[in-house]
Amino acid sequence: MGLSERKEVAASQSTGGELSEQEQERRKLRRLQIMMNMVMSVISQDQGLTVEEAAELAANAKRAALALFPDKEFAYDILYKPRLQRLMAERFRLQ
Repeated sequence: MGLSERKEVAASQSTGGELSEQEQERRKLRRLQIMMNMVMSVISQDQGLTVEEAAELAANAKRAALALFPDKEFAYDILYKPRLQRLMAERFRLQ
């Protein structure tokens, strides 16, 4: 934990333990990044995964991402959708 993170934690603790909006946003973003990395790892590494299961994983990841960030579907579509499509095409040799 860096110095700036310690200051933010100390500041949030001194204000009744509530996290700042900025810190909540940062945590949600980190949670999204970890989730998407895990989904992409499973799709690329699980040899027993079918195309249908991979597509379901991708759809569930999108639903979870939109639950975290409801108004950011466009951002999801330009950031994560192409990555997942490319990964699926490479993994399952789709066109």
